[in-house]
Amino acid sequence: MSRFERWAVWSTSIATVVTGVIYLWMKYLLVSADPFAVVNHPWQSLVLKLHILVSPLLVFSIGLVALRHVWWHVRSRMRDGRRSGMAMLVAVGPMILTGYLIQAVTHETLLRAMALSHIGLGLLYGAGLLVHQFTAGGKRVRAERAQQRRGRQSERRRAPAAGLSP
Repeated sequence: MSRFERWAVWSTSIATVVTGVIYLWMKYLLVSADPFAVVNHPWQSLVLKLHILVSPLLVFSIGLVALRHVWWHVRSRMRDGRRSGMAMLVAVGPMILTGYLIQAVTHETLLRAMALSHIGLGLLYGAGLLVHQFTAGGKRVRAERAQQRRGRQSERRRAPAAGLSP
């Protein structure tokens, strides 16, 4: 992944997960002092709007890395970070779908099911991204892979020269 792709995925993921968790806290865990209040916190509507505004940027950043990072690693059968990457890959599609359906569904039971699914999948995505960073994308792992590549390249350069010497 390029530096920009990494920045795009991480910044939009953090913004989306943080606004989602704050909204979850405000909507489901806070209790308003006013029994007739429609919202539990004065910033609840603002946080929801921020979540709705930043989440399409997350979808874009995931699409940005889908071919160059995700598909390449799926095809190459790389082991480092495979489980956490696959967990995110499985969670992200339904997470996006339920996020859009929450805005369109009006049936109360279906809306509740979509909301609960979206919350669970969003938390799974956030946890998967953190685990993936430590199992596959840490600086130490990248440095080890770069060292291995350099070793293979230098071996290739020396092999033809060794065969030609008298």
